[in-house]
Amino acid sequence: MSELIVVAFDDPNKADEVLTELRRLQREYLIDLEDAVVAVRRPDGGIQLKQSVNLVGMSAASGGLWGALWGTLVGMLFLNPLVGFAVGTMVGAGTGALAGALTDYGISDDFIRELAQTLKPNSSAIFILERKMQPEKVLSDLSRFRGRVLRTSLSPEQEARLQAALSGNAPSPASQESPADAPAQAQPVHT
Repeated sequence: MSELIVVAFDDPNKADEVLTELRRLQREYLIDLEDAVVAVRRPDGGIQLKQSVNLVGMSAASGGLWGALWGTLVGMLFLNPLVGFAVGTMVGAGTGALAGALTDYGISDDFIRELAQTLKPNSSAIFILERKMQPEKVLSDLSRFRGRVLRTSLSPEQEARLQAALSGNAPSPASQESPADAPAQAQPVHT
């Protein structure tokens, strides 16, 4: 099950920095992102969204390839594969781009815009939809980014740990161990 996390920052560029760090953590298999969107509230109050997945471009490329394939095949039937290839590529790319523009993948754009309206001007937020993560490692890496949690689908305990990490008040992993979790001490064996 995916979890939603929304974190706001006072700096308009900070959410971009966090996204870059999350992509690095994803390459190291410490987090599995389903979707991530950066929202920037400009000084004039306008909202700019930066999607991490460009669906229009991906759909246009994929539609263009399928259109070229089918256009070539149909062109061969009518003894003009070059024209079929060209027309198929254009039609496929156009319909793919249209399909990508109409698709809303991951986090709803309406939800992002609605929550971004609550940001102060000249600030940013990152909207993360993650499938799974290694919390201790991810939180320790994200602790250098000072932000505040706006909304999550995490449990109250997990949300408190996230906010503590983003505030720089996260306890060290060693201090989080309870005596029951501590490794057992080796006892000498007497024979």
